[in-house]
Amino acid sequence: MKQFEIKISNSEVNYEEAVMYMESKVDSIINNKSEELIWFLNHNHIFTQGTSASKEEILNSDIIDVIKSNRGGKTTYHGPGQRIVYFMLNLNNKNKDIRKFITIIENSLISFLENYNIEAQTFKDRVGVWVTKSNNISFDKEKKIGAIGLRIKKWITYHGLSFNINPDLKYYNYIHSCGLREYKNTSMEELGIKLEQSEFDNKFKKIFLDKLKTI
Repeated sequence: MKQFEIKISNSEVNYEEAVMYMESKVDSIINNKSEELIWFLNHNHIFTQGTSASKEEILNSDIIDVIKSNRGGKTTYHGPGQRIVYFMLNLNNKNKDIRKFITIIENSLISFLENYNIEAQTFKDRVGVWVTKSNNISFDKEKKIGAIGLRIKKWITYHGLSFNINPDLKYYNYIHSCGLREYKNTSMEELGIKLEQSEFDNKFKKIFLDKLKTI
């Protein structure tokens, strides 16, 4: 299988600078001047609003900066303790099926969580990965642990996945996360699991690249 460039950033990356980097990378991939890229990184504290977000999803705009994003989706939080995976991949040489690509991201995270006795699933009416059971204890109501928002340019993907390792979950109290009022977010830390960032990077990368072979 073709090798992808893997970029690992361990210090926080400014969101707007990251978007500019991705846009430049996507243009290079379109012009066959660059390899496809998977980028693991963290952002500083921000709320981002995707192309289908509304201002009513921000309950308090004085807490941290709110940034309009060109990714798909609604409002979400980024910050320390949350790992971001951005996918700059060329679907021209794969199956041009964005729904299938999103499913691969979702299923990769679900498979990753199985390593920690965490059961998670997806729901047709809301994007993302939701924990339903942890350590054999079922939740009364599922909680979100992974958010997904993508953009496509000439069948090159960018933006991607955010995954809660150990962020400060209080920031979700200031937004309707992903436009949903009645659901809460969770993290590996809240589920009682201490997870190193590098462990997530390595395990998720292996699972994702394996599942990507099916597209």
